[in-house]
Amino acid sequence: MKPTWYENACFYHINPLTFCNAPLRQDNFQAYRLQNIELWLDHLKGMGFTALYLGPVFDSLSHGYDTSDYYRVDSRLGDNQSLVNLVHACHQKDIKVILDGVFNHTGREFFAFKDIQKQGEASAYLHWYRNVKVNGNGFTYENWRGCEELAVLDLTKQEVRDYLLDVAQFWKETFHIDGIRLDCADSLDLGFLKELHTRMKTLDNDFFLLGEVIHGDYRRQNNKTMLDSVTNYELHKALYSSHNDHNLFELAFCANREFGPEGLYRDLSLYTFVDNHDVDRLASKLEDKRHLFNIYTLLFTLRGIPSVYYGSEWGIEGKKEGPDDSKLRPAVQIEDIAKGNQDLLSHIHGLITLRKTHAALVFGKYEQLYLTSNQFAFKRETEKESILVCTNAENKQSVFTLSAEKDYRYLYGLDCSFQKKGQLLEITLGPFQTLILAC
Repeated sequence: MKPTWYENACFYHINPLTFCNAPLRQDNFQAYRLQNIELWLDHLKGMGFTALYLGPVFDSLSHGYDTSDYYRVDSRLGDNQSLVNLVHACHQKDIKVILDGVFNHTGREFFAFKDIQKQGEASAYLHWYRNVKVNGNGFTYENWRGCEELAVLDLTKQEVRDYLLDVAQFWKETFHIDGIRLDCADSLDLGFLKELHTRMKTLDNDFFLLGEVIHGDYRRQNNKTMLDSVTNYELHKALYSSHNDHNLFELAFCANREFGPEGLYRDLSLYTFVDNHDVDRLASKLEDKRHLFNIYTLLFTLRGIPSVYYGSEWGIEGKKEGPDDSKLRPAVQIEDIAKGNQDLLSHIHGLITLRKTHAALVFGKYEQLYLTSNQFAFKRETEKESILVCTNAENKQSVFTLSAEKDYRYLYGLDCSFQKKGQLLEITLGPFQTLILAC
């Protein structure tokens, strides 16, 4: 079977409203801020990213997840033509584009919610939301996790499903996007996901359906009848906490559970990341920032579809403070890149290049080779290629041996060396370094 574009992709993730420094609340002033993202496309192309995931871009009152109109680009970002232009500019540089589909809930300015406010029990949209109860003083409804501004849609109702399916088709046909990332996919009705899959794959069999899934068995949504991929929060947690705790057994357990010979997800291409718009930046999560380089190496060499959140490629920091997540979603300028960690930028660029040129890093089977609390080695292998990844999470040199019948060559790594001794391979790793070999 021919590989899909998204299995081979390296994603760049932008939250447009904050990235472009739009007002925090809707001001109903038309400002063409989406154009600012076009200024970054040379950076994305130069780094090697092949796909762009845009957070919410449609009309809302605040952060974008309180949608007011699924058919109109938020005026704080521009208009519909602005999005058409941005997607076209991305495609000119061979960069695919996926949009955030917030289909679990709407904002209170959405037409159906406003109709209930106006018409009460006479509203034709009373059944569009979950647990609506009309009383003498108005009505109550189910909100999303205590956020009153987010009213939960009832996706068991066919009329609601059909509306959202038409929205998705409109996005595809109007903006020419390449996929949708479904917000709160682990809460979406499975029947709706099946219908969305059928609708969008009929339009374009390469259309990418990605779901935000935080807990549970990823196979529930990530399967041949629903979604092409889901977010791998399990690996996200293991990547940083195993280094903070000097316990790479946690990471190895996760990798074996997911990708190993009997791994639950060994045949899936999960969407992998080290931070995003909802969680602390990696540079802030780490107790020792010297782990940054190794963790990015692991992100790009373990199985999955890797994604980098804007600014993290040069080491931006940011922690959520209570309900305030503004530090996770800062405004940035193109000039900020030159002020960041240039070594980290170069490292990530090199890893993207490796992944593009070595299919074993995309499709290769995973096998653990060596493990201690601070050292970890594994193999990614196809019929044509074998790649060894050896990492040292300790502040001192590490030397260990691996069984190796094949003759490996150097591929990537600093302050590292290897020596073939019969059927053994002696690996020497400098502090906080990773060595990648291939044959």
